[in-house]
Amino acid sequence: MATNTKKFGMVDKLGYMFGDFGNDLTFILSSMMLMKFYSDVMGVSVALVGTMMMVARFVDAFTDVAMGQIVDRSRPGKKGKFLPWIRRMCGPVAVASFLMYASWFADMPMGFKIGWMFVTYLLWGSVFYTSINIPYGSMASALSADPKERAQLSSFRTIGATIAGSVIGIVLPLIVYYQDEAGNQILSGPKTTLAAGIFSVGAVICYLLCYFMSTERVKVEQKTEKFNFKELVKGLVTNKALVGIVICSILMLLVQLTMQSMSTYVYPNYFGNVQAQSVAGVVGLVMTLLLSTVVVKLQVKMGRKELAIAGSLFGAVIFFITWLTHTKNAWLYVGLYALAYLGLAAFSLICWAMITDVIDDTEVRTGERSDGTIYAVYSFARKLGQAASAGVTGALLGLIGYSAETAFEPAVTEGIFNLACLIPTGGFILLAAALWFFYPLNKKRVEDNAKILAEKAEKANK
Repeated sequence: MATNTKKFGMVDKLGYMFGDFGNDLTFILSSMMLMKFYSDVMGVSVALVGTMMMVARFVDAFTDVAMGQIVDRSRPGKKGKFLPWIRRMCGPVAVASFLMYASWFADMPMGFKIGWMFVTYLLWGSVFYTSINIPYGSMASALSADPKERAQLSSFRTIGATIAGSVIGIVLPLIVYYQDEAGNQILSGPKTTLAAGIFSVGAVICYLLCYFMSTERVKVEQKTEKFNFKELVKGLVTNKALVGIVICSILMLLVQLTMQSMSTYVYPNYFGNVQAQSVAGVVGLVMTLLLSTVVVKLQVKMGRKELAIAGSLFGAVIFFITWLTHTKNAWLYVGLYALAYLGLAAFSLICWAMITDVIDDTEVRTGERSDGTIYAVYSFARKLGQAASAGVTGALLGLIGYSAETAFEPAVTEGIFNLACLIPTGGFILLAAALWFFYPLNKKRVEDNAKILAEKAEKANK
């Protein structure tokens, strides 16, 4: 495994951070705002929007794996194997994201609006986002072969995502709502469209910073053997570590995206306080940055799996306490949310290092390295988590009777609060159980794999 002589450093970590900053300027915007935009502005039912998001994930089952194969079989160029895809696809993903929030079609027939929603969402998520996210995630193992440096990349990636989420969480509530004559906080379609355009431009800038600042120093060879779908499926299904991280990722995204999407309902509708929603956007960034200062040491001492279990159980306890308080005070809710976010941050800061652990474990067991394909499956799992969040949230909001007309009725707002607390509580508990029972890469096994691969690389370079 030949390596680039340029030393790994802060420029790489910042470049990788900007990659996920760009990703999540469109991804988090979608998970946080798309359902509310289509229900409150376009008049589409929340259940239908949730169903649309779930249907799109079945398409991703094909596009994600196909893109993983394309990446694995692509020929490395001057910038490496993965980075060129970021430059190629940053424009299309940004344009598709913007078009999802076409408020100028609000008065069109319902059939047209539903069709536009499906087409633009599929173009953004299943085609263009996939074509940039698969190579971006896969290239972590090409930036460094050192497990500690990969852990740092994982932390910086999460910081980038958290900054994007915080920017969206802080800026959006302050600019996209207006107060009606009854004092209710109402979502503005044109302002949401403007915000989507701004975030799309920001995403392109972030992607280009990632492209120019990152260096692929570990050469990942082009796969040339004939593609065998049956063998691929068999290999993936029998990969216990991959199956485990897939299950855990689905549950983690269920928690994370439900927390984000429900914030657009619980603050304006239950609390009537979008300023608190804006502050809550800062909370996620602060908690993640605080934990990032110690997370590398914690995972070295405890192990990544073990740390993730502890964080998940902590988050479940805090959200359950929040539900028991049934507070009407938005600021108390923000404080409890901040504590619970520590539990989420513990896993999100290390999950990207965990997928490189899975890639390493696969190479140790099979002798083959398939970064793109494995990351594609992992990416698909994350999209299933997104779909689960959207589907569950949309269905449950529909069950409590939420619509643009009933959005501020007492029975509906009480239901919103219950959902905002109990879905993350259950998700955190299931995540801890999945990590314990299904994910086999504990601290010792990860360390043993790192030693085996280091010896293999040393022999190859002699």
